[in-house]
Amino acid sequence: MKLSIGEFSAVTSLTIKSLRLYHEKGILIPSQIDEFTQYRYYDEANLETAKSIKILREYDFSLSEIKEILDECDSEENLLEQLQEKFKQVQEKIQKYQNISNSLANTINLEKENKMHVNENFEIEEKEVETILIAGYRMKGQYHEIGKGFGIIGKKFGRHINGKAMGLYFDGEYKENDADFEACFSIRKGTGEGDISVRELKGGKCVSLIHKGPYNTLSESYKKVFTAVNETDYKKLLPTREVYIKGPGMIFKGNPKNYLTEIQIFIEE
Repeated sequence: MKLSIGEFSAVTSLTIKSLRLYHEKGILIPSQIDEFTQYRYYDEANLETAKSIKILREYDFSLSEIKEILDECDSEENLLEQLQEKFKQVQEKIQKYQNISNSLANTINLEKENKMHVNENFEIEEKEVETILIAGYRMKGQYHEIGKGFGIIGKKFGRHINGKAMGLYFDGEYKENDADFEACFSIRKGTGEGDISVRELKGGKCVSLIHKGPYNTLSESYKKVFTAVNETDYKKLLPTREVYIKGPGMIFKGNPKNYLTEIQIFIEE
């Protein structure tokens, strides 16, 4: 059998451009090249090689990998090893993109929720909060340092996070430099590691108010919540919670005037 490059292209469904590239890379070398015209001609062995190349390309092997297989694999056993390694790589890619997909879905859903709250007017309310599984990083220091804790948790639990960032504040008063607080995220699953605690955070009844604005104006809303609780016979429970519904994004800081922080003071009769 002797086929011109055009005929070989038609038989194998490989473009002439691809055949020239494969020749250049040393993957599919024509059986004959005319000394005067430089026309390429292909034979039966080239046809078998072309079939192998097409299969390997469908399996996402690179041209360099295909050349290595064709040059070095002289048995089915050698080929099996190559296929198993490629299978492993593909599975790792699938897992990687699944993780990215989950993270993107979480981010998109959270941003949609944020937009729903932008133009709302918020009032004090009593509500029941469910028990949730959290990953928490307990800290001592200044309140603004809580962001460090969120970063530490995010690196470990990324794709398992399924809720807003939340701060637990264990002091019943303001402390300037040695405040006792915990950065938290609601998670689907996971185990603690090092200084990160994974546990159930007990739910219950709370008095809640969503504060719209910069963090340095939260005291205005705290005053309203404390006043509301003090007008009842409820006993305030620690820790106080802040749920950061909308704040600085991962990429853009955003406008602090539109930050949304839910203050939750837990109570018992």
